[in-house]
Amino acid sequence: MAVEYLKRGRAEEARIEEDRGVREIVEAALADIEARGDIAVRQMSTKLDGYAPESFRLTEADIEALIARLSKTERDDILFAQAQVRRFAEAQRASMTDIEIETLPGVILGHRHIPVQSVGCYVPGGKFPMVASAHMSVLTAAVAGVPRIVAATPPFRGEPNPAVIAAMHFAGAHEIYVLGGIQAVGAMALGTETIDPVHMLVGPGNAFVAEAKRQLFGRVGIDLFAGPTETLLIADETVDAELCATDLLGQAEHGYNSPAALVTNSRKLAEATLTEIERILTVLPTAETAGTSWRDYGEVILCGSHEEMLAVAEEIASEHVQVMTDRDGWYLERMTAYGALFLGPRTNVANGDKVIGTNHTLPTRKAGRYTGGLWVGKFLKTHSYQKVLTDEAAAAIGRYCSRLCLLEGFVGHAEQANLRVRRYGGDNIPYGEAAE
Repeated sequence: MAVEYLKRGRAEEARIEEDRGVREIVEAALADIEARGDIAVRQMSTKLDGYAPESFRLTEADIEALIARLSKTERDDILFAQAQVRRFAEAQRASMTDIEIETLPGVILGHRHIPVQSVGCYVPGGKFPMVASAHMSVLTAAVAGVPRIVAATPPFRGEPNPAVIAAMHFAGAHEIYVLGGIQAVGAMALGTETIDPVHMLVGPGNAFVAEAKRQLFGRVGIDLFAGPTETLLIADETVDAELCATDLLGQAEHGYNSPAALVTNSRKLAEATLTEIERILTVLPTAETAGTSWRDYGEVILCGSHEEMLAVAEEIASEHVQVMTDRDGWYLERMTAYGALFLGPRTNVANGDKVIGTNHTLPTRKAGRYTGGLWVGKFLKTHSYQKVLTDEAAAAIGRYCSRLCLLEGFVGHAEQANLRVRRYGGDNIPYGEAAE
């Protein structure tokens, strides 16, 4: 059967027009930060967050006082989540080994994994205090061995959020700033009179943060280009509408423009899920946000087979993909374009968002076709090196190099090789000619 949409989201053209307006605002804001530094940052924070303390950077005493406001259970829960993230990140780091091999007698090649030297971690928190984002960025950078980790988060209801600050501190942040939005990522990337610039920006954020990272890319590294949270359910008749509706709305509450889609080969499940979503929206405390997202960006797509469902999912390339079918392993083997997979009805995207240990900073807007999410390897640069230990090896490689350089017309390159052939091999090669 042909793929049938029982519900569609907004047209792509409307989303493009929204992006254009965001782009212009961000461009002007970053130019202002670069020109006026701390003054611009303070004015933006005052205007956008109503927050202008004497210093945006928290002192050790500030941090300890905020942590003291948490209950023991809250502290323990944060530390439990961080233990899971750390365990997985450490295993990932252990999988990345430095190498050195002798490719020819006397020729040594190798690479080393070197941490980025400074990272700015943005932790969203204006609407919902994203405690878990501190684990995902700050802690993962710490496991990678980044020597300077700067963390920034907006004020929550006019003050630093104790749980977010505690998570940043426990995760290993060296500097913590209570700054939000464009002013935070702009200050960290460009630097101001009081904030030294970083080499890399990571972390999720709203449309303005994502666009600021996009515009700053090149001056600094970034983890990935991120848009609003996306979730996709691949489900068949083995699960019920309550499960599907709950998982769709659970992610739709992130914001007013968070796409959520159900792909199924069961018309009964599709129609029941649409009904169940309407029921849940009458009782969900975040229904105003989740309902808007579902109305404008929700989709229900009916397919005729698992092969069709796979093809649709690959085309959507969603950030989060929840697979609940009679063949979850089949999808794991075949899917190539997504942020993270959540296999089976016993797990869910919220586990990945908050506690289970995989990283929740993931590719959106089809970026899963060419990149994975944030992980310890994103903070490591793989640098190669070479050394030639013997005269014989220098001359042998040099002869090949000389001829290959002249094949491309690079006479100066060839002379670099010829010099070694003359010095270590005893050949007398006229300038501009290839070594034989």
